[in-house]
Amino acid sequence: MLRTLAVALLLPAASLAAEVKPAIEEIQRVTAGFLETLEEEKRDKATFAFTDKERENWHYTPRERKGVALKDLNDSQKNAAVSIITALLSEKGAFRSAQIILMESVLGVIENNPEFRDAEKYYIAIFGIPGDPEAWGFRFEGHHLSLNFSVVDGDKYALTPAFMGANPSVVPAGEHKGMRPLAGEEDLARALMISLKAGGKEKVLFSQKPPKEILTGEDRVAKPLEAVGIPLSEMTESQQKALFELISEFTHRFRPELADPELKRIKDAGKIHFGWAGGTKPGEAYYYRIQGPAFLIETANTQNDANHVHTVWRDFDGDFGRDLLREHVTESH
Repeated sequence: MLRTLAVALLLPAASLAAEVKPAIEEIQRVTAGFLETLEEEKRDKATFAFTDKERENWHYTPRERKGVALKDLNDSQKNAAVSIITALLSEKGAFRSAQIILMESVLGVIENNPEFRDAEKYYIAIFGIPGDPEAWGFRFEGHHLSLNFSVVDGDKYALTPAFMGANPSVVPAGEHKGMRPLAGEEDLARALMISLKAGGKEKVLFSQKPPKEILTGEDRVAKPLEAVGIPLSEMTESQQKALFELISEFTHRFRPELADPELKRIKDAGKIHFGWAGGTKPGEAYYYRIQGPAFLIETANTQNDANHVHTVWRDFDGDFGRDLLREHVTESH
Protein backbone atom coordinates (compact mmCIF):
# COMPACT_ATOMS: atom_id res chain seq x y z
CA MET A 1 0.00 0.00 0.00
CA LEU A 2 2.96 2.29 0.50
CA ARG A 3 4.26 3.75 -2.75
CA THR A 4 7.93 4.54 -3.37
CA LEU A 5 8.97 8.12 -2.75
CA ALA A 6 10.26 10.02 -5.75
CA VAL A 7 13.17 11.59 -3.89
CA ALA A 8 16.58 12.49 -5.32
CA LEU A 9 18.60 10.64 -2.70
CA LEU A 10 21.96 11.54 -4.21
CA LEU A 11 21.63 15.33 -4.18
CA PRO A 12 24.34 17.18 -2.22
CA ALA A 13 23.46 17.89 1.40
CA ALA A 14 23.60 21.67 0.92
CA SER A 15 21.12 21.43 -1.94
CA LEU A 16 18.83 19.23 0.13
CA ALA A 17 18.92 21.67 3.04
CA ALA A 18 17.87 24.43 0.63
CA GLU A 19 14.88 22.30 -0.32
CA VAL A 20 13.33 22.22 3.16
CA LYS A 21 10.50 24.63 2.34
CA PRO A 22 9.44 22.89 -0.91
CA ALA A 23 9.47 19.58 0.96
CA ILE A 24 7.20 20.99 3.66
CA GLU A 25 4.94 22.49 1.00
CA GLU A 26 4.61 19.08 -0.66
CA ILE A 27 3.66 17.47 2.66
CA GLN A 28 1.19 20.31 3.21
CA ARG A 29 -0.43 19.76 -0.21
CA VAL A 30 -0.96 16.03 0.23
CA THR A 31 -2.26 16.53 3.79
CA ALA A 32 -4.78 19.11 2.61
CA GLY A 33 -5.64 16.80 -0.28
CA PHE A 34 -6.36 13.97 2.13
CA LEU A 35 -8.77 16.14 4.12
CA GLU A 36 -10.59 17.04 0.91
CA THR A 37 -11.39 13.36 0.31
CA LEU A 38 -13.15 12.96 3.67
CA GLU A 39 -16.85 13.21 4.38
CA GLU A 40 -17.79 15.62 7.16
CA GLU A 41 -18.05 12.91 9.85
CA LYS A 42 -14.61 11.50 9.05
CA ARG A 43 -13.10 14.97 8.78
CA ASP A 44 -14.43 15.79 12.23
CA LYS A 45 -12.71 12.67 13.60
CA ALA A 46 -9.45 13.48 11.85
CA THR A 47 -9.04 17.15 12.75
CA PHE A 48 -8.10 18.95 15.95
CA ALA A 49 -6.97 22.43 16.91
CA PHE A 50 -3.19 22.73 16.87
CA THR A 51 -3.32 23.68 20.54
CA ASP A 52 -5.36 20.60 21.49
CA LYS A 53 -3.67 18.53 24.22
CA GLU A 54 -4.30 15.46 22.08
CA ARG A 55 -1.36 16.51 19.89
CA GLU A 56 1.09 15.29 22.54
CA ASN A 57 -0.95 12.21 23.49
CA TRP A 58 1.34 9.79 21.69
CA HIS A 59 1.56 6.01 22.21
CA TYR A 60 3.17 3.00 20.56
CA THR A 61 1.20 0.27 22.33
CA PRO A 62 -1.94 -1.34 20.81
CA ARG A 63 -4.97 0.73 21.86
CA GLU A 64 -7.81 2.84 20.56
CA ARG A 65 -6.68 6.24 19.36
CA LYS A 66 -8.06 9.62 18.39
CA GLY A 67 -8.14 10.48 14.72
CA VAL A 68 -9.55 8.56 11.79
CA ALA A 69 -8.49 4.93 11.31
CA LEU A 70 -7.43 3.41 8.01
CA LYS A 71 -10.11 0.74 8.49
CA ASP A 72 -12.79 3.47 8.36
CA LEU A 73 -11.59 4.88 5.02
CA ASN A 74 -12.45 3.83 1.49
CA ASP A 75 -9.66 2.85 -0.88
CA SER A 76 -9.26 6.34 -2.33
CA GLN A 77 -9.08 7.88 1.13
CA LYS A 78 -6.58 5.25 2.31
CA ASN A 79 -4.34 6.03 -0.63
CA ALA A 80 -4.57 9.74 0.19
CA ALA A 81 -3.68 9.04 3.84
CA VAL A 82 -0.71 6.89 2.88
CA SER A 83 0.51 9.60 0.50
CA ILE A 84 1.02 11.86 3.53
CA ILE A 85 3.36 9.32 5.10
CA THR A 86 5.29 8.66 1.91
CA ALA A 87 5.72 12.42 1.47
CA LEU A 88 7.15 12.68 4.98
CA LEU A 89 9.40 9.62 4.96
CA SER A 90 12.39 8.52 2.93
CA GLU A 91 12.02 5.50 0.67
CA LYS A 92 13.70 3.40 3.37
CA GLY A 93 11.48 4.84 6.08
CA ALA A 94 8.32 4.19 4.07
CA PHE A 95 9.39 0.59 3.45
CA ARG A 96 10.07 0.04 7.16
CA SER A 97 6.71 1.52 8.08
CA ALA A 98 4.99 -0.80 5.62
CA GLN A 99 6.75 -3.79 7.17
CA ILE A 100 5.82 -2.69 10.69
CA ILE A 101 2.17 -2.40 9.68
CA LEU A 102 2.38 -5.80 7.99
CA MET A 103 3.69 -7.23 11.27
CA GLU A 104 0.23 -6.73 12.78
CA SER A 105 -1.11 -9.29 10.33
CA VAL A 106 1.79 -11.61 11.16
CA LEU A 107 0.99 -11.23 14.88
CA GLY A 108 -2.66 -11.92 14.17
CA VAL A 109 -1.69 -15.31 12.75
CA ILE A 110 0.85 -16.11 15.49
CA GLU A 111 -1.58 -15.19 18.27
CA ASN A 112 -4.71 -16.39 16.44
CA ASN A 113 -6.28 -13.02 17.17
CA PRO A 114 -6.74 -11.18 13.85
CA GLU A 115 -9.41 -8.81 15.20
CA PHE A 116 -7.06 -7.36 17.82
CA ARG A 117 -4.00 -7.44 15.58
CA ASP A 118 -5.53 -5.42 12.78
CA ALA A 119 -3.18 -3.90 10.19
CA GLU A 120 -5.75 -1.16 9.54
CA LYS A 121 -5.84 0.08 13.14
CA TYR A 122 -3.53 2.94 12.25
CA TYR A 123 -4.87 6.43 12.78
CA ILE A 124 -4.17 9.81 11.29
CA ALA A 125 -4.87 13.03 13.18
CA ILE A 126 -4.38 16.52 11.71
CA PHE A 127 -3.66 19.39 14.08
CA GLY A 128 -4.44 22.87 12.81
CA ILE A 129 -4.95 23.72 9.16
CA PRO A 130 -2.30 22.40 6.74
CA GLY A 131 -0.35 25.41 5.52
CA ASP A 132 -1.32 27.70 8.40
CA PRO A 133 1.58 30.21 8.48
CA GLU A 134 1.75 29.99 12.28
CA ALA A 135 1.62 26.25 13.01
CA TRP A 136 0.12 22.92 11.97
CA GLY A 137 1.02 19.25 12.10
CA PHE A 138 -0.16 15.67 12.08
CA ARG A 139 0.30 12.30 13.72
CA PHE A 140 0.19 8.89 12.04
CA GLU A 141 0.10 6.19 14.66
CA GLY A 142 -0.73 2.61 15.55
CA HIS A 143 0.96 -0.34 17.22
CA HIS A 144 4.75 0.06 17.00
CA LEU A 145 4.60 3.15 14.79
CA SER A 146 4.28 6.78 15.87
CA LEU A 147 5.18 9.59 13.47
CA ASN A 148 4.73 13.16 14.70
CA PHE A 149 5.29 16.08 12.34
CA SER A 150 5.03 19.73 13.41
CA VAL A 151 5.51 22.88 11.31
CA VAL A 152 5.98 26.39 12.72
CA ASP A 153 6.27 29.63 10.71
CA GLY A 154 5.98 27.72 7.44
CA ASP A 155 9.54 26.41 7.21
CA LYS A 156 10.55 25.28 10.71
CA TYR A 157 9.71 21.70 11.58
CA ALA A 158 9.99 18.93 14.17
CA LEU A 159 10.10 15.18 13.48
CA THR A 160 10.03 13.83 17.02
CA PRO A 161 8.99 11.84 18.92
CA ALA A 162 9.58 9.18 16.26
CA PHE A 163 8.98 5.56 17.24
CA MET A 164 9.31 2.32 15.31
CA GLY A 165 9.09 -1.19 16.73
CA ALA A 166 8.61 -4.76 15.57
CA ASN A 167 7.16 -7.90 17.12
CA PRO A 168 8.62 -10.24 16.16
CA SER A 169 11.80 -8.40 15.30
CA VAL A 170 12.64 -11.38 13.08
CA VAL A 171 9.72 -13.33 11.63
CA PRO A 172 10.43 -16.97 12.59
CA ALA A 173 8.31 -18.83 10.04
CA GLY A 174 5.67 -18.58 7.35
CA GLU A 175 5.36 -16.45 4.24
CA HIS A 176 7.45 -13.61 5.69
CA LYS A 177 10.10 -15.74 7.40
CA GLY A 178 13.31 -13.79 8.00
CA MET A 179 11.72 -10.34 7.69
CA ARG A 180 13.57 -7.81 9.91
CA PRO A 181 12.05 -4.34 9.63
CA LEU A 182 14.65 -2.77 11.95
CA ALA A 183 17.74 -4.76 11.00
CA GLY A 184 20.04 -1.77 10.50
CA GLU A 185 19.33 -0.33 13.94
CA GLU A 186 20.48 -3.60 15.53
CA ASP A 187 23.31 -4.68 13.25
CA LEU A 188 25.10 -1.33 13.08
CA ALA A 189 24.85 -0.83 16.84
CA ARG A 190 26.19 -4.31 17.62
CA ALA A 191 29.07 -3.85 15.18
CA LEU A 192 29.99 -0.53 16.83
CA MET A 193 29.78 -2.05 20.30
CA ILE A 194 32.03 -4.96 19.28
CA SER A 195 34.53 -2.57 17.68
CA LEU A 196 34.72 -0.43 20.82
CA LYS A 197 35.00 -3.44 23.11
CA ALA A 198 37.75 -4.98 20.97
CA GLY A 199 39.60 -1.67 21.04
CA GLY A 200 39.80 -1.72 24.82
CA LYS A 201 36.74 0.45 25.45
CA GLU A 202 35.14 -2.04 27.84
CA LYS A 203 32.98 0.60 29.46
CA VAL A 204 30.80 0.66 26.34
CA LEU A 205 29.05 -2.20 28.17
CA PHE A 206 27.52 -0.26 31.04
CA SER A 207 25.40 -3.15 32.37
CA GLN A 208 25.17 -6.91 31.93
CA LYS A 209 21.41 -6.69 32.42
CA PRO A 210 19.44 -4.59 29.95
CA PRO A 211 16.41 -2.53 30.98
CA LYS A 212 13.15 -4.28 30.14
CA GLU A 213 12.00 -1.34 28.03
CA ILE A 214 13.12 1.99 26.60
CA LEU A 215 13.43 4.20 29.67
CA THR A 216 11.53 7.20 28.31
CA GLY A 217 8.56 4.98 27.47
CA GLU A 218 5.59 6.97 26.22
CA ASP A 219 6.50 10.06 28.23
CA ARG A 220 5.30 13.27 26.63
CA VAL A 221 8.51 14.99 27.73
CA ALA A 222 11.79 13.09 27.40
CA LYS A 223 14.36 13.99 30.03
CA PRO A 224 18.12 13.44 29.69
CA LEU A 225 19.36 10.13 31.07
CA GLU A 226 22.71 9.31 32.60
CA ALA A 227 25.49 9.55 30.01
CA VAL A 228 26.74 5.97 29.73
CA GLY A 229 29.23 4.10 27.60
CA ILE A 230 31.84 5.77 25.42
CA PRO A 231 31.94 9.45 24.44
CA LEU A 232 32.42 10.40 20.81
CA SER A 233 35.73 12.05 21.69
CA GLU A 234 37.24 8.67 22.69
CA MET A 235 36.28 6.90 19.47
CA THR A 236 38.52 6.39 16.46
CA GLU A 237 37.64 8.11 13.22
CA SER A 238 36.11 4.91 11.82
CA GLN A 239 34.09 4.38 15.01
CA GLN A 240 32.81 7.95 14.88
CA LYS A 241 31.76 7.37 11.29
CA ALA A 242 29.99 4.17 12.34
CA LEU A 243 28.17 6.01 15.12
CA PHE A 244 26.83 8.66 12.76
CA GLU A 245 25.82 5.95 10.29
CA LEU A 246 23.82 4.39 13.12
CA ILE A 247 22.24 7.72 14.06
CA SER A 248 21.27 8.25 10.43
CA GLU A 249 19.25 5.02 10.60
CA PHE A 250 16.92 7.05 12.84
CA THR A 251 17.08 10.52 11.29
CA HIS A 252 16.88 9.26 7.73
CA ARG A 253 13.68 7.39 8.21
CA PHE A 254 12.48 10.80 7.04
CA ARG A 255 12.98 12.35 3.61
CA PRO A 256 16.52 13.67 3.18
CA GLU A 257 15.54 17.33 2.82
CA LEU A 258 14.30 17.15 6.41
CA ALA A 259 16.69 14.52 7.79
CA ASP A 260 19.99 16.03 6.61
CA PRO A 261 19.66 19.26 8.65
CA GLU A 262 18.70 17.20 11.71
CA LEU A 263 21.77 14.97 11.39
CA LYS A 264 23.99 18.03 10.86
CA ARG A 265 22.58 19.63 14.02
CA ILE A 266 23.40 16.47 15.99
CA LYS A 267 26.93 16.33 14.57
CA ASP A 268 27.60 20.02 15.20
CA ALA A 269 26.54 19.75 18.84
CA GLY A 270 28.89 16.80 19.49
CA LYS A 271 29.29 15.51 23.07
CA ILE A 272 27.57 12.23 22.19
CA HIS A 273 27.72 9.01 24.23
CA PHE A 274 26.99 5.47 23.04
CA GLY A 275 26.36 2.71 25.57
CA TRP A 276 25.20 -0.92 25.42
CA ALA A 277 23.60 -3.16 28.06
CA GLY A 278 22.88 -6.90 27.97
CA GLY A 279 24.00 -9.67 25.67
CA THR A 280 26.45 -9.07 22.85
CA LYS A 281 25.47 -11.93 20.55
CA PRO A 282 22.53 -12.03 18.10
CA GLY A 283 19.46 -13.45 19.81
CA GLU A 284 20.43 -12.18 23.26
CA ALA A 285 18.45 -9.46 25.03
CA TYR A 286 20.04 -6.02 24.69
CA TYR A 287 19.50 -2.29 25.07
CA TYR A 288 21.51 0.66 23.80
CA ARG A 289 21.24 4.39 23.88
CA ILE A 290 22.83 7.28 22.09
CA GLN A 291 22.60 10.63 23.81
CA GLY A 292 23.76 14.13 22.99
CA PRO A 293 23.05 17.54 24.52
CA ALA A 294 19.66 17.83 22.81
CA PHE A 295 18.63 14.36 21.66
CA LEU A 296 18.21 10.76 22.76
CA ILE A 297 17.97 7.51 20.83
CA GLU A 298 16.95 4.33 22.64
CA THR A 299 16.60 0.75 21.44
CA ALA A 300 15.46 -2.19 23.57
CA ASN A 301 15.05 -5.80 22.43
CA THR A 302 14.23 -7.81 25.55
CA GLN A 303 10.64 -9.03 25.29
CA ASN A 304 9.47 -12.24 23.62
CA ASP A 305 12.87 -13.93 24.16
CA ALA A 306 14.65 -10.92 22.65
CA ASN A 307 12.51 -10.97 19.51
CA HIS A 308 10.46 -7.82 20.14
CA VAL A 309 12.24 -4.53 19.51
CA HIS A 310 11.38 -0.92 20.37
CA THR A 311 13.29 2.06 18.96
CA VAL A 312 12.74 5.76 19.54
CA TRP A 313 14.29 9.14 18.66
CA ARG A 314 13.50 12.01 21.03
CA ASP A 315 14.45 15.67 21.31
CA PHE A 316 14.60 17.00 24.86
CA ASP A 317 13.46 20.50 23.99
CA GLY A 318 12.07 20.04 20.51
CA ASP A 319 9.58 17.16 20.65
CA PHE A 320 6.31 18.29 19.05
CA GLY A 321 8.09 21.51 18.03
CA ARG A 322 8.02 22.93 21.56
CA ASP A 323 11.23 24.92 21.09
CA LEU A 324 10.00 26.33 17.78
CA LEU A 325 6.70 27.36 19.33
CA ARG A 326 8.49 29.20 22.15
CA GLU A 327 10.61 31.05 19.59
CA HIS A 328 7.46 31.91 17.63
CA VAL A 329 5.77 33.36 20.71
CA THR A 330 8.89 35.34 21.68
CA GLU A 331 9.30 36.80 18.19
CA SER A 332 5.60 37.70 18.03
CA HIS A 333 5.86 39.95 21.09
